[in-house]
Amino acid sequence: MATGQQQAAPPPYRPYRLFRTLAGHSRAISCVKYSNDGRLLASASLDKTIIIWCTQTLAQIARLTGHSEGISDLAWSSDSHYVCSASDDRTLRIWDVRNTHGEDPCVKVLRGHAAFVFCVNFNPQSNLIASGSFDQTVRVWEVKTGRLVQTIEAHDEPVTSVHFIRDGSIIVSGSHDGSCKIWDTASGKCLKVLIDDKVPAVSFAKLSPNGKFILVATLDSTLKLWNYSTGKFLKIYTGHVNKVYCISSTFSVTNGKYIVSGSEDHCVYLWDLQGKNLIQKLEGHKDTVISVSCHPTENKIASAGLDNDRTIRIWAQDSGS
Repeated sequence: MATGQQQAAPPPYRPYRLFRTLAGHSRAISCVKYSNDGRLLASASLDKTIIIWCTQTLAQIARLTGHSEGISDLAWSSDSHYVCSASDDRTLRIWDVRNTHGEDPCVKVLRGHAAFVFCVNFNPQSNLIASGSFDQTVRVWEVKTGRLVQTIEAHDEPVTSVHFIRDGSIIVSGSHDGSCKIWDTASGKCLKVLIDDKVPAVSFAKLSPNGKFILVATLDSTLKLWNYSTGKFLKIYTGHVNKVYCISSTFSVTNGKYIVSGSEDHCVYLWDLQGKNLIQKLEGHKDTVISVSCHPTENKIASAGLDNDRTIRIWAQDSGS
């Protein structure tokens, strides 16, 4: 007879399987991201274009053109109406994905960076955009007007990632200079230096959905989960290969809590967030998996490969039935 004191065991892990392979880009894919409402998937490429895909049919809805060089990153607005892209042409572009048939869907071009724009994110309120560049600055832009509102002399080498906390009050940035820093969005002041090791380079940094932790990737094939307020790291995730590229990683929260990352051995890796143990390796890509994105409500992962692959793979968890 149950005493009522025993905790229910967590549900058994259900592995992911390849669901579909999408092709459409003619060069390396640099970024793939699900929209916040889960209805769309955007992919950016060195072929200078963005493709918007319908997540239900996996058909191409639109191809956005206008950048004169390759695109390194993209971000969705919270309402899933807009995409912002960061390009080697030194600009960012804001696109209205509701307006892909008819007039130009590009609603703003943000100019000001002095070198490649490498990373971009909207704040959760989606009235501001943060961008990071090879010019070593983080810049904050007003979405409505396209006005540059803040230039932060952030790092000593290229900025590899920018991400807002969920209330928009702070920005975390990572850089090839080996540091990860926390900035006050309004003033541009540095609030905290989370890591300052010079080596290895910080290739990616992202705040957790609850805003308490920062996931940091470094070019020694290591992911670390940091407590933002104490500045101490709590977990280390290893097994993947990441020594050259700025590979994105993310949190999966739709069915259990996992860390998901691409890898230079052409695989996608999943770790148990709490236990740190590797629970699955997804094989199939033919080149470095540079970007991963988890669907906001369904147990699906999108992954994207570099030039020898050029595909997006959709992985779905077994239904368990």
